[in-house]
Amino acid sequence: MFNTSTATRTVVGLFDNMEDANRAAAELEREGISRSDVSVIAGNEAGKYADYSSGSGQVGKGIAGGAGAGAAIGGGLGLVAGLTALAIPGFGPIIAAGPIAAALTGAGVGAAAGGLIGGLTKAGVPEHDANYYAEGVRRGGVLLAVKTTDEFSDRAAEILDNNGARDIDEKSREWTASGWTAPANPADNRTFLKDKDRDDISVPRGTARDNIEGERAIPVVEERLNVGTRVTGRKGVRVYTEMHEQPVEQQVNLREEHVHVERRPANRPATEADFGAFREGTIELTETREEPVVSKEARVVEEVVLSKDVNQRTETVRDSVRRTDVRVENLGETGDYDRDFRSDYETRYGKTGRGYDYYAPGYQFGSTYANDTRYQNREWNAVEPDLRRDWESRGHGKWEDFKDSIRHGWDRVRGRR
Repeated sequence: MFNTSTATRTVVGLFDNMEDANRAAAELEREGISRSDVSVIAGNEAGKYADYSSGSGQVGKGIAGGAGAGAAIGGGLGLVAGLTALAIPGFGPIIAAGPIAAALTGAGVGAAAGGLIGGLTKAGVPEHDANYYAEGVRRGGVLLAVKTTDEFSDRAAEILDNNGARDIDEKSREWTASGWTAPANPADNRTFLKDKDRDDISVPRGTARDNIEGERAIPVVEERLNVGTRVTGRKGVRVYTEMHEQPVEQQVNLREEHVHVERRPANRPATEADFGAFREGTIELTETREEPVVSKEARVVEEVVLSKDVNQRTETVRDSVRRTDVRVENLGETGDYDRDFRSDYETRYGKTGRGYDYYAPGYQFGSTYANDTRYQNREWNAVEPDLRRDWESRGHGKWEDFKDSIRHGWDRVRGRR
């Protein structure tokens, strides 16, 4: 069994044959379960269940008959009569009816192999267990799923057990021992897991027995917005320095000396100067010449200055964060109102053939929301549309069938009855 919300549960059982599943379905109907809340799925290789089928179809082509078969089946075969034949690519032919059949035909999974696993996931069966149930159907089993109230779920599980529902954990161990391995990541499961608008909390349990013991913690998850900064590239400049050579020329004046020796004949009287030079000695003249000398001097002739401006700005970051809101309904604490509710039931519904437990969720729903802070200062006519949407989203049943009991619970708490 799998708990798919705080107010409704889906009980799933795997049977060896259609007869056992049909017996369980018939007993569920006698207990007041609506036919539209029962799903049946079985493999239909070689037309194994052709006698049960009311037609044929192909997943992905809008088979309205498959989705609505649960509401139209009847006759001597009970709830499993009139099943619609479907073909799931990658899985094979099946017959199906009820909400899971609606998920298969309405969710667009026909193009993906393993669409049965996706249909089970959409119905609230955890992905891990959906693989086991799909394998059970592949091996010839018949899957029966019933969506019911939290109060009736234990009774529904008992009915499935008493009519031959197999222990899926035991069966999966047998398959694993023989070499079977559950798919690690079925392709179409990702499609259904994206549906985050569901407000259910899937909790694995036994095949048709509740095996949760002790406490169960529901985490309240809240996202927080953390805004930081990071450096990202925008515009910029890159400066390269390179060395280039280029020829240059410059004129320079060079001095060069040459020594000449010339003998000239003379015949004149000697002078004092001549007598002064009339002695031994040596006169030496040296020729010189200038050569160009080249040297290089590095001089700064220009500066390239790099700089950048830094500006501060404030930017508002807008996003949304999610939070898990857990609302606790005290379904069993009607206290002093219980006697009044039962009295109203006898007057209003006593001749309908349905027991008080069938209408009790309506009385409890109305009394709970009468104390809700969101509605304390509002009148019934103003809040009725909101309450109706909430009620129908929980899958209790049609609003019109329970409206009077809900209104009675509301007025009783508000002191108007």
